Amino acid sequence: MMRLLDVPRDLSMTALSTLANLERLGPRRITELATLEGVTQPAMTRLVSRLEREHLAERLPDPVDGRVVVVAITRHGRDELARRRAAQAKQLAELLADLPEADREAIAAALPALDRLTAHAFNALTPATPREGTPQTPGEHA
Repeated sequence: MMRLLDVPRDLSMTALSTLANLERLGPRRITELATLEGVTQPAMTRLVSRLEREHLAERLPDPVDGRVVVVAITRHGRDELARRRAAQAKQLAELLADLPEADREAIAAALPALDRLTAHAFNALTPATPREGTPQTPGEHA
């Protein structure tokens, strides 16, 4: 449903998902990003190059192995994700306001279970151990 909301279409869903993963997981190798997004490494390399040109992501030396390059989200990338999320939230709030109260209550009651389901699915798709100094995924505890 979130794809149906009227948001700018200048970035693909894969690009937005990649940025969100970089924000959530911290810097990652291109091969890791390709696996997370279900695309080939050459396709991810092209996507990262585009994100770099638009100043949404950057390549940095891996702090663990300086011979390796990782991709990180930039401040501009974080700001762009926040802007898009705010626009989606506004539109979603407008749609919810049109629903009967009983429907809004049913949706609100389902949110904790949906959050747990999302965290479970996300944890199943991501590496078992987060990189040092990166944020944990939803549902994880230190």
